[in-house]
Amino acid sequence: MVSRSYSNLLELASGDSPSFGRMSRRIPRIMTVAGIISDLDDDGESVCSDPSSSCAQKDRIIIVANQLPIRAQRKIDGSNNSKSWIFTWDENSLYLQLKDGLGDDDIEVIYVGCLKEEIHPSEQDEVSQILLESFKCVPTFIPPDLYTRYYHGFCKQQLWPLFHYMLPLSPDLGGRFNRSLWQAYVSANKIFADRIMEVINPEDDFVWIHDYHLMVLPTFLRKRFNRVKLGFFLHSPFPSSEIYKTLPIRDELLRALLNSDLIGFHTFDYARHFLSCCSRMLGLTYESKRGYIGLEYCGRTVSIKILPVGIHMGQLQSVLRLPETEAKVKELIKQFCDKGKKMLLGVDDMDIFKGISLKLLAMEQLLLQHPEWREKVVLVQIANPARGRGKDVKEVQTETYSTVKRINETFGVPGYDPVVLIDAPLKFYEKVAYYVVAECCLVTAVRDGMNLIPYEYVISRQGNEQLDKVLGLEPSALKKSMLVISEFIGCSPSLSGAIRVNPWNIDAVADAMDYALEMAEPEKQLRHDKHYKYVSTHDVGYWARSFLQDLERTCRDHSRRRCWGIGFGLSFRVIALDPNFRKLSMDHIVSAYKRTTTRAILLDYDGTLMPQASIDKSPTPKSVGIINSLCRDENNMVFIVSARSRKTLTEWFSQCEKLGLAAEHGCFMRLTRDEEWETCVPATNTAWKQIAEPVMQLYTETTDGSTIEDKETSLVWSYEDADPDFGSCQAKELLDHLESVLANEPVTVKSGQNIVEVKPQGVSKGLVAKRLLSTMQERGMLPDFVLCIGDDRSDEDMFEVITSSVASSSISPNAEVFACTVGKKPSKAKYYLDDTAEIVRLMHGLASVSDQAITA
Repeated sequence: MVSRSYSNLLELASGDSPSFGRMSRRIPRIMTVAGIISDLDDDGESVCSDPSSSCAQKDRIIIVANQLPIRAQRKIDGSNNSKSWIFTWDENSLYLQLKDGLGDDDIEVIYVGCLKEEIHPSEQDEVSQILLESFKCVPTFIPPDLYTRYYHGFCKQQLWPLFHYMLPLSPDLGGRFNRSLWQAYVSANKIFADRIMEVINPEDDFVWIHDYHLMVLPTFLRKRFNRVKLGFFLHSPFPSSEIYKTLPIRDELLRALLNSDLIGFHTFDYARHFLSCCSRMLGLTYESKRGYIGLEYCGRTVSIKILPVGIHMGQLQSVLRLPETEAKVKELIKQFCDKGKKMLLGVDDMDIFKGISLKLLAMEQLLLQHPEWREKVVLVQIANPARGRGKDVKEVQTETYSTVKRINETFGVPGYDPVVLIDAPLKFYEKVAYYVVAECCLVTAVRDGMNLIPYEYVISRQGNEQLDKVLGLEPSALKKSMLVISEFIGCSPSLSGAIRVNPWNIDAVADAMDYALEMAEPEKQLRHDKHYKYVSTHDVGYWARSFLQDLERTCRDHSRRRCWGIGFGLSFRVIALDPNFRKLSMDHIVSAYKRTTTRAILLDYDGTLMPQASIDKSPTPKSVGIINSLCRDENNMVFIVSARSRKTLTEWFSQCEKLGLAAEHGCFMRLTRDEEWETCVPATNTAWKQIAEPVMQLYTETTDGSTIEDKETSLVWSYEDADPDFGSCQAKELLDHLESVLANEPVTVKSGQNIVEVKPQGVSKGLVAKRLLSTMQERGMLPDFVLCIGDDRSDEDMFEVITSSVASSSISPNAEVFACTVGKKPSKAKYYLDDTAEIVRLMHGLASVSDQAITA
């Protein structure tokens, strides 16, 4: 299936319509015009997933995950057709549980994912129909060879270890990046996208994608439907940027995730690492508005959600009420409690990151350091089957078995084994019975996502009346539980009453186990009560509802934005902007330029005429020539409006006789080279610099790569060459610091692109625009053409003045007004050009028109 080369991955993301043959659902047509989605076909056919239902129905969400919440079992009769399969819900699946949390009356849920069992191609159509009609599930059939390379290859050998901080420093440590496995991953994600296409109503449905198996899926969906309402939740850790940036396809994954509207993480640490990667690798900034964290990406706001998943309270409580659970609890009480043994419990998957061997070593240390616990404490370690394959799993198993054997041989006596290892699959009610009896639960993973074992343990220890009788507790007795948990798991921040440990510190874990056993009963009860209140109120339903509410809020303005799809392959992204915001057409502006007679042209310099990344910021001879051509035209008044000092601008543009200059954001201004500089704001005392400069100096000394520029009327702290994360953090701190110490001074403190600036109050580039238009009006030159170009926040003041002047008497009533920003982004300007190269081409085109008019 994946015989194509890496370059052909571009074709995978081409967005060509797939062949929709398997399901009865029809898909609305999508227009090729940028950002405009057509109306549904009006031939009277339904576009509902269920032809018998009305289209005016409740909201619908499509849950997409690697595995469907379905169990499939083939009948023993040996027949080879769809009727030989028995399908049932998998009650333990998180995705089924979140549906229960949402409530059937409020929202309709459709699932898209793979089945755990392989379905023969001849059976796939019928199985699809059965699952859609009976379970509202859409199975994704991936050829076995491709699935092996996608799931067991790229997901489990490369993404999963790296996201858990395991670098492939040698072939034996984790999986080295394999491009053919990456191709398989992309191909599998595209198959998921094709299946979603068969059931989605893109204008109404919400799509919620789960986990690292489907990280490029948002790009495929966004390419098909620019306004798709798309959420993504990562259930694993997200590593720090130092780890993540070793991934060769790091940018592709980041950009794919950013094609979502809402990205969810379990903890702030995971979200912070993701935001740091976006900052360091893509140059994106984020900010918090009214409690919501948002990333500005191509005119779209990608929201970040931080909320740990919860457990299904109803399901767990129903299991606690089962007679089988009660019987198992009685058996365990007889096995341990009646013999004077206290049970410590561990429940972990058999993999390298769950820290089973470290837990066993801590148990060994406990028995060494505290002989009084020998023959009184038993560690029951339940080892769930590993989800992955490979040498690392075998190594963990071998180490676990040998460590258990050594501890039991050293400290065991007839009738007492200090460690009981259960590596056979257990039913859920059996695990719950162990939770009920255990004095303390130990979760010592060295790195883990949202481990729900501690939550299940807390609820199980709360129990019910029947279990209280079995345990010999009074009805009014306060419950108690103890947790020893690793600081490196997702649920750690939410369990403030747990004993947190560094699992690598064997002595500390042993001490924590001893502390948990020795702790006074009232404190155990207080800790349990605190945990129970949190876990019982923040269940899986709370998590799902909260995520979908934020997804709906984030997508609310989709219909009001105009969208353009740009980029090839996995670099594809959608630009979402105001409907009136469009690219400045060269033909349009040249035509307007030719037919007008009085023109005002205002140009920013850094980032507009000169790229921000340039080391030598002085104008090139070509730029000077273009400016002089424009200035020679008697119909034009041309101004450079810059944050630079007047000394610098005078040196750079000494050859431009008729060019107007505005320095330091408009503090100083002159109309031509031979005129004197005039001050545009009242003379102010600059004594405030004596306060501000030492503060800036402090931050310069502690921020490598930062500099201070002392201008006549302002001070600028620049962190353009500093580490982007640290520089941004220091800039925010410096801004607050300066605002505090300069509160009584006649200055304003503002942040810009990689700068923090202190300047006199009332100074802005908007004043320059007003001054120029009023000067032209005084001279009887009422402009009928106004062009204003800039790239950052300071230029927005000019755009606002230029745009509002249309309704005033400062320009001609029929004037052609062009406010243009550099780059596609939210702006008060009506037009945009992509970069400085396009700006220079535009100015060269206008200069050529002026040269022709002069020589004619």
